Amino acid sequence: MSNGSRTGEDHRDARRGDGQESTGPASSYPAAVEVDSKPQSHSFRYSLKYPSIGQCVIINNKNFDRRTGMNQRNGTDVDAANVMKVFGKLGYSVKVHTDQSVDQIKHVLTTFSRADHSGSASFVCVILSHGDEGVLYGTDGPVDLRSLTSLFRGDRCKSLVGKPKMFFIQACRGTELDPGIETDSGPDETTKIPVEADFLYGYSTVPGYYSWRNTMTGSWFIQSLCEMISKYGDELELMHIMTRVNHKVAVEYESASNSPGFDAKKQIPCIVSMLTKEMYFTP
Repeated sequence: MSNGSRTGEDHRDARRGDGQESTGPASSYPAAVEVDSKPQSHSFRYSLKYPSIGQCVIINNKNFDRRTGMNQRNGTDVDAANVMKVFGKLGYSVKVHTDQSVDQIKHVLTTFSRADHSGSASFVCVILSHGDEGVLYGTDGPVDLRSLTSLFRGDRCKSLVGKPKMFFIQACRGTELDPGIETDSGPDETTKIPVEADFLYGYSTVPGYYSWRNTMTGSWFIQSLCEMISKYGDELELMHIMTRVNHKVAVEYESASNSPGFDAKKQIPCIVSMLTKEMYFTP
């Protein structure tokens, strides 16, 4: 069982620590957007027949304004480097933005959402920061996650309509701890689609819980995500890869913390999919 091999210490990506680093009326009808279906649109597999597989943007927040009370996220640079390597190898054009304030995060993602993705097959965003339920932190304070991801909705980012938009988020979603439990092994046409379709959210933990990060080796979730994509990205569909990520985090990791009450804790990622087809990283 891995616990960071007792190198460094595991911390929660929460807003602040506990003595240590941490730690109008709605319409009756859903909005929709028109999408031109390409030949073989009946296929349950996203097309990669574009000049590029797409862009990958990384928000890597390590240092926070002292006034926020949030501690430095040691180990996050390891995560960022791993993500750069893995998605770069898949063919993505990777850009890293470090220590971004709320306004800077909004500016970066707004710029990407307004870019022309007509030559791209997909889009990836990886956010590494402190967090709470529904909230991520810029270096100067909180920002609602939905306000960021909604920039890429089908009615706001037309060039990504019908294409997978994948968000991988390493951040706490609350302050609960998981103690774990012992178990016994064992033809062309125009189609209207929802504007919220074709998103995948890979959260490092389930709602309400802390998310763990080792100060030396990086976060459990990003370590596992990068390893599983490296191993299976050329053969397995994304949801199958994410299942392996869940398994690795759930089984192979356990916190090693000197803070009372935080040692020997567990974590399980949470994958929320609105994908309408299977996503393979290779043709």
